[in-house]
Amino acid sequence: MIGHEIGGRYQILERIGGGGMALVYKAQDLLLNRHVAVKVLRQQFVNDEEFIRRFRREAQSAASLSHPNVVSIYDVGEEGDVHYIVMEYVEGQNLNEIIKERAPLQVDEAVRIAAQICDALDHAHHNQIIHRDIKPHNILIGRNGRVKVTDFGIARAVTSATITQTGSVVGSVHYFSPEHAKGVTAGEKSDLYSLGIVLYQMLTGKLPFLGESPISVALKHLQEDFEEPRRVNPMIPQSVENIIFKSMRKNPGERYSSAKEMLLDLETCLLPERRTEPKLEFGLEDEESTRIIPAIKPQQMAAVPGRRSRDYESAPASAEPSKDKEPVAKKPSRKPFIWAAIVLAIILILGGMAWYFKSQLEVPDVKVPNLIGLTQDEAKVKLTELGLAVGNVKQAYNKDYDPDVVYEQSKPEGTEVKEGALIDLTVSIEKPLEKMIDLSGLTLDEAKQQLVQLGVKDTAISSTEEYSDSVEEGKIISQEPASGSDFDPDSASVHLTVSKGQELVKMPDLTGLDEQSAKSKLDDLGLTMVTKEESSFTVEKGKVIEQWPYESGESVEPGAEVTLTFSTGYPEDAVNYSYGVPVAPAESDKNSKIRIVFSDARGDNQEWGTKTINTEQTLSVDLVLAPNKDATVSVYRDGQLFNTYAVSYIDAKQGTVPTPELPAAAEPQESVDPQPSESNGDETGNDVTGMAGNDSSSTSSSGNSLVSVKSNGNGNGNNGNNGNHKGKTK
Repeated sequence: MIGHEIGGRYQILERIGGGGMALVYKAQDLLLNRHVAVKVLRQQFVNDEEFIRRFRREAQSAASLSHPNVVSIYDVGEEGDVHYIVMEYVEGQNLNEIIKERAPLQVDEAVRIAAQICDALDHAHHNQIIHRDIKPHNILIGRNGRVKVTDFGIARAVTSATITQTGSVVGSVHYFSPEHAKGVTAGEKSDLYSLGIVLYQMLTGKLPFLGESPISVALKHLQEDFEEPRRVNPMIPQSVENIIFKSMRKNPGERYSSAKEMLLDLETCLLPERRTEPKLEFGLEDEESTRIIPAIKPQQMAAVPGRRSRDYESAPASAEPSKDKEPVAKKPSRKPFIWAAIVLAIILILGGMAWYFKSQLEVPDVKVPNLIGLTQDEAKVKLTELGLAVGNVKQAYNKDYDPDVVYEQSKPEGTEVKEGALIDLTVSIEKPLEKMIDLSGLTLDEAKQQLVQLGVKDTAISSTEEYSDSVEEGKIISQEPASGSDFDPDSASVHLTVSKGQELVKMPDLTGLDEQSAKSKLDDLGLTMVTKEESSFTVEKGKVIEQWPYESGESVEPGAEVTLTFSTGYPEDAVNYSYGVPVAPAESDKNSKIRIVFSDARGDNQEWGTKTINTEQTLSVDLVLAPNKDATVSVYRDGQLFNTYAVSYIDAKQGTVPTPELPAAAEPQESVDPQPSESNGDETGNDVTGMAGNDSSSTSSSGNSLVSVKSNGNGNGNNGNNGNHKGKTK
């Protein structure tokens, strides 16, 4: 059935209960967009025409009931071989579950529940509907504490052909009235007997009659007395125990005359003056109980007055009186005295009745006052002053009246009634609060839809967003009011906190950091580090070359993986070479500022630094060369380009790098560009050949294998002056 649609409008959602005759499902009314309960007749009864006819008729009768304590019947129908009843869906528990969880209940709670059940029965009985199956399973308690009685009239649908199949009779045997157990037609007082058992069970946590079989339980209803409730639970007031005694009399004539009478008793039983009232006693033995009658002996039969002589004709001869004995004197008859007493009693009774009726006929008339708008106490005082009394007080919410204010009276103002008459009142109470539903895990739109269905105004619903590590983005994290708390949908403001998902973090720049520092930063942000290695000319060994896939400043979800590439240092084919550069001041013994810029495998235009000199000397420049990258060294003196030297990878690897020497003129070049050219100096127009007399100082300071220096562009190449300066190695 789940997932099916019946009647063209009821979408079955889930099964919520069932009994011997029917299964109950929670459904969505697609037309009115509300939840309903759908009771579906079990398949084994769909071919019993008499059962179906009575089932439908009784369901339609129950639909005529309209009372706040009765589950409303919305629809009755059939679809194929599916016979169903659509009724009000009550979100809460049934009374049987509550009794199992926490019986015995508090006295005031049990009395309140019983009073609401009794009020529902009073309404049903006035509409000529007998429930016949009052038990905790058929009493629903909503989240707001309101009692709802269900399954009105359904028990009457049980026929002789199905009574043993359904199991409903056996299932309810603990709540049978004695007349029900005997098969006698059950009436209004049978419902009151069952209600007395429900009250007994709520207050004691146990059933009054238990047995090994349904038959034994039914016999106990007929024959045995139950254990007094106060012996089981001493906290029960005597006034409440008296209600149980009276409602559970085996003789229907000794029970309450109506549900209204029992309701009045329930509404007043907890008043201080009634709690300690005397225990209710019944003078005569209940005529429904089983009696043990002793067998009648023949001697006793012979002594019965007025027995005819033929009754003794069969008696044996030995039983005849002896003629020899003298006759016994006859005792005077008491009959005249008995008859006189009876006549006197009748006269007294008739006289008393005459006096009573006369006094009743002479009761003065009183006009009913207007009680609307008065408090309950004020109305009681006003009625008392006129010789009237408050009857049944019904409490119900009315938005137009403050709590404890009368807004309805059973007799209109100005109606003439006899002095001492009872006036029923309906008094307003505080607005019943709803229970806030649990919205966690829903989207904002879903939560708003459910709140609007509950009666909350759309404008009273607000929301904010927060990051959450545990709740999916877009779902409700928390709510105010909290789930399960009491609130008024008409006036409450509901605030929802919606998840923005996990909070994003900004990716830091990790390039150039060592592994420990990089990992520490990632751990602080909740990120996971993945490492790889790669050689590099530009990044020191053990430092981060690259981060992937997130660049610095990008937003990253916590827990994401970040791959870091760490440098393993220079590649294996790289060559480290310390190059000696000869420098000299512009004028001897005068200071000149020397600046060196070099390019190698690590990058172009790298600053070596500056140095002030006043004598000729050789400065060492550490170079790194690669198969695809030679090196150049540019020397600036006093801000002007002085000379440029080239160092090839092959020469450095083979140890054949030429020894650099100062130019012959040792004069600075004209260029003042602070950035060295990428060429080897061919465009400067200056000769870079060595100068006589400088060979010794140049080679001694370098300490490296040197070869001839390339030409700067004059065409002289490595020949120097007349080719005298050859490469030397020390």
